[in-house]
Amino acid sequence: MKIVYFYQYFSTPKGSWGTRVYEFAKEWVKEGHEVTVVTSVYSKSDISASKLIEDQQFEGIHVKIINVTIDNKQSFFKRIWSFIQYSLLSSFYALTLPADLVIASSGPITVGLPGLLARYIRGRKLVFETRDLWPEGAIELGIINNPLMVRAAYWFEKVCYRASSYIVTLSPGMTNNIKRRFGISYVDDVTNAANIALFSTPLNLISNRVTPKSYAIYTGNIGMVNNSYWLYEAAKELKKLGREDIIILLIGEGQQREELEDLAQKEEISNFIRLGLMPKSDLVAYVQHAFVSLVPLKGTPVLDTSSPNKFFESLAAGVPIIQNTQGWMKDFLDEHQVGYTLDPNDPQQLAKFLIKMKDGVATTEEMGKRSLSVAKTFFDKDYLAGKMLTILKQVHESK
Repeated sequence: MKIVYFYQYFSTPKGSWGTRVYEFAKEWVKEGHEVTVVTSVYSKSDISASKLIEDQQFEGIHVKIINVTIDNKQSFFKRIWSFIQYSLLSSFYALTLPADLVIASSGPITVGLPGLLARYIRGRKLVFETRDLWPEGAIELGIINNPLMVRAAYWFEKVCYRASSYIVTLSPGMTNNIKRRFGISYVDDVTNAANIALFSTPLNLISNRVTPKSYAIYTGNIGMVNNSYWLYEAAKELKKLGREDIIILLIGEGQQREELEDLAQKEEISNFIRLGLMPKSDLVAYVQHAFVSLVPLKGTPVLDTSSPNKFFESLAAGVPIIQNTQGWMKDFLDEHQVGYTLDPNDPQQLAKFLIKMKDGVATTEEMGKRSLSVAKTFFDKDYLAGKMLTILKQVHESK
């Protein structure tokens, strides 16, 4: 098959971002398929370009880079403009690149435009990949609140789903949401994946900031959606309880990074530490040597369907999880006993559980062993790449 994948955030393991599309496409190329990824330049990836349009190759994957920068620290309107720029420029390739089928990977929902053009003008089969429930998430979080924009966004979402031969989501929660709202049956989840070999191969931790098993780790965006103040307030509570030996370590960037660092310095919260973005290959040791991984999100229903990379990578590293959504991740942790779900508005509870896990070494280590076992069973990148390829083949062969 010739597959064209419209995805704005492409990264390899040399970047500081999820590598799902890279890992999947690499496996599909090994199977003899031709894969072209049309992407842009994301601040957390390792992708760069010197020209407006640049062609690069990664492990046999043809990557067409549109030199439009996307950064979580950009203003709302600047990010919207970058989404629109990518959507318009990538539409040219929807019309000109040879393809048996195209994948449009959302959010943002604007990536649906090249998918629709490929579907209706070139007659390509369209697989719509829902990584986030756009626009529902943006609306629920108050990012989009203009009534006209809300109506237009919901209409466009419906058009994209109805035009698709198949919908792939990144979590069971997203699958159930789409089935319930649209009455669509041609939808299934292929979650984010973990590179088991990368995250489970033991590495030494070389750091002058933390020592093994002294810290709870958070990796990713530092901002409102990620409930970053919950982590800061928990660090303050640990200090009050005389447990500054328990460090909350953040590795990442984001809109609230500077204000939280300033607060920590002003209030002398020495057990709240942030390190900058780093390649995934460097990140692995930090994840492996944490006693727990933190997967916080703002307490809102749409985020109950989330599928954050850190959830899968932490399990693959043999590290149990504390998270705070009420959806499929809660059910998974409960079923397999690999972590805890806490109140997203209660940092005192988080502090108490960190003490419990830090001091209860035997129980925490047992949870870690189960974490690696379930990661191998459910979230191996090769297994999930194969699952999605089976869907693509079925779509390709259908009339």
